[in-house]
Amino acid sequence: MGDVLAGFHAAWEFESDSVLIRYERGIRTPKLFQALGERRVPLEAIEGVTLTPGRRGTVVLRVEPRAGADPLIEAAAGQLKEGGDPYRLVLPAERETLAEYYADELRALLTGSGRTERYLVAPPEAPLHFKAYDGKASFDGTAVSFRWSWTGASSAKWKAGDQSFPVADLGGVEWRSPEAFEGYLRLLPRDADAAAPAGSAAPGAPAVPQADQDPAAVVFGLGYGPVHESLPFAAAVLAAVRERGASAPVPVPVPAPRRDPADIAERIRHLGELHQQGLVTDEEFSSKKAELLAEL
Repeated sequence: MGDVLAGFHAAWEFESDSVLIRYERGIRTPKLFQALGERRVPLEAIEGVTLTPGRRGTVVLRVEPRAGADPLIEAAAGQLKEGGDPYRLVLPAERETLAEYYADELRALLTGSGRTERYLVAPPEAPLHFKAYDGKASFDGTAVSFRWSWTGASSAKWKAGDQSFPVADLGGVEWRSPEAFEGYLRLLPRDADAAAPAGSAAPGAPAVPQADQDPAAVVFGLGYGPVHESLPFAAAVLAAVRERGASAPVPVPVPAPRRDPADIAERIRHLGELHQQGLVTDEEFSSKKAELLAEL
């Protein structure tokens, strides 16, 4: 088609094999849209098209992605608010006839339905990072790293030390929106039951720890891990995990770079405080202190 339909916060360009969505930048545009920039949605990734009345004299044109087509939607798992749905185009009501025309044109081109075998919409590109309440999360495309914050991380996470998870060792990602109570991002190991809630597990399997005690998770909080940062992060990791596949070889470990001596000193100081409070045993304190000194 090649035509452009502009609405509030976004413009859709209709092409022969896809819909190119370009999100606006501005104070009123949802931050998630700004973070995404633009997205190309292949027609084979679309299940259906709807046009419904909106609020305050508007209409809403929406494409329904097929299950499994978009890592962002899969990671969100239904937690996005209506205003943060990247597949909605809000238009003035007087453009309803034009919107209906494009909706009909799109419907005539759709051929796919049901769950897809692979992601059809490109994930956000690495490197990605965000600041959680208890640490900093980063993803370089091959591994996820958690570096704990001395002000927010639990003693369990400090005992475990900073973490690095190669994509080849992961089976999925669990994202709980920071706009909900006790939001977090948890990395799931291979063969893990992604549907198991925190604190529960299959009979005979070890219980899944709460996110604030789990070295494979970072917790959100007021101002930490916002949707526009943590959700694209989760989607990128999820896409890398699926692309990697269970049969891919494990990457060769790369030696960790040497740390800033001032950072090491601060970590040892905090470890000493945990030791004085009885949260770390003498043996754990000596062992962890030796590990930190070895990084100098």
